[in-house]
Amino acid sequence: MTDLELNWTLNTPGLLLVAVGAIALLLVLIMKFRIHAFVALIVVSVVTAIATGIPAVGLVPTLMSGFSSTLGSVALLVGLGAMLGRMLEVSGGAEVLTNALIKTFGEKRAPLALSIASLMFGFPIFFDAGLVVMLPIIFTVARRLGGSLLTYAFPAAAAFSVMHIFVPPHPGPVAATGLLGADVGLVMVFGLLVAIPTWYLTGYLFGHVLGRRFNIPVPTILDAPADSIENKFRSSPKLGTIVFLLLLPLGLIFLNTGLNMLGTAGVVSLEDGWVQALRALGETPIALLITVLLAMWLLGWRQQKERSLVETVVDSALGPICSIILITGAGGMFGGVLRASGIGNAIADSLDAIGLPVIVAGFVIAAVVRLAQGSATVALTTAAALIQPVVLGNPEFNAVQTVAIVLSLAAGSVFAGHVNDSGFWLVSKFFGMDTKTTLKTWTVGQALIGICGFVFSLAIYLIASTF
Repeated sequence: MTDLELNWTLNTPGLLLVAVGAIALLLVLIMKFRIHAFVALIVVSVVTAIATGIPAVGLVPTLMSGFSSTLGSVALLVGLGAMLGRMLEVSGGAEVLTNALIKTFGEKRAPLALSIASLMFGFPIFFDAGLVVMLPIIFTVARRLGGSLLTYAFPAAAAFSVMHIFVPPHPGPVAATGLLGADVGLVMVFGLLVAIPTWYLTGYLFGHVLGRRFNIPVPTILDAPADSIENKFRSSPKLGTIVFLLLLPLGLIFLNTGLNMLGTAGVVSLEDGWVQALRALGETPIALLITVLLAMWLLGWRQQKERSLVETVVDSALGPICSIILITGAGGMFGGVLRASGIGNAIADSLDAIGLPVIVAGFVIAAVVRLAQGSATVALTTAAALIQPVVLGNPEFNAVQTVAIVLSLAAGSVFAGHVNDSGFWLVSKFFGMDTKTTLKTWTVGQALIGICGFVFSLAIYLIASTF
């Protein structure tokens, strides 16, 4: 919420009605009237801002704030990730890695192999960056083995999702850990205990169900035309080179997230110069930039490719993703307007007064705020801040119970991501699915992740309460 004042004040039921109406209008515009998602999101954002009382003078700043903040976090990651992906694809690197995976795990276990790799990459890498880097590998495997894209892509995307929401050093669980005074090491251990079985049930097994039900073809968004000059970039690089380029951002980003976690635990000081320098190298955009530059050298210049050809290849990656970036930014705009309206805080305050057990109340608050305004991080931190007075320093909760409460908030914050979540549009457009299909697949899958994660968290809480 900025310092802009609303023209009028709506109570919680009024705000909830506006949010529901806005989401319904957006779905009607996109699914019935076939209006482009970018335009529809802007229209609904404007209507929602007016309906919630944001004054005319603050209308555009509010819209731009949500749009620009989302682009700031997404555009660099998606752009650099797409460049790296295009070089891996066009050079033949994705095919080299695909052959190695199939040879090692077999064709039937290829989706499992992709998912295990995604779980590993998802430990330090944010959801959107990790998914974009893995997409050329996923697409190549799916095209090679046949069948629906969802059989291969959904388990991998779910792997990145569960790691991002349950496991430090990602920002959401780290923030909740700090607010509730939990032990970050225990949150990591129990976060993995929750994330991995949750992924297996709701990502891997459910992904196979979706693959049988929805026959989604492999998109061509990362492909070069058959007669394109980019095909001269092909060199069939060594497997070690491809593995190095995939692991490099993993290692660099871990410098940032790992040191941040150690700083939170008091092991190192975040004020030390060497810590700040390593963390800067590990910032996701910097890590991806370094990796892209090395890929240009290893896959291009070192292979005696003309500099103009390398430039053509990396440039060709940007055109197809422009629409994705703009739609994702517009999704962030819609979520930003809902947050500026105060709906998340209003709903959270009302739910806080109901008097549910703290672990249940935290999950419900995080889930409803997530449904209302889209951002998982905002939902998680909002719920953690509301229950903080009850949990922080309370001797009734032992260390493991406090960790279970953190994880229950995380489960609620990922619940049923839909059209007001920028990640929804990222998955929709990269997977080549329309809005209706994305709701039936990704949104349902996110709801299952939330429910399953909460059940595991509650089980940990109940077991810990017996000691």
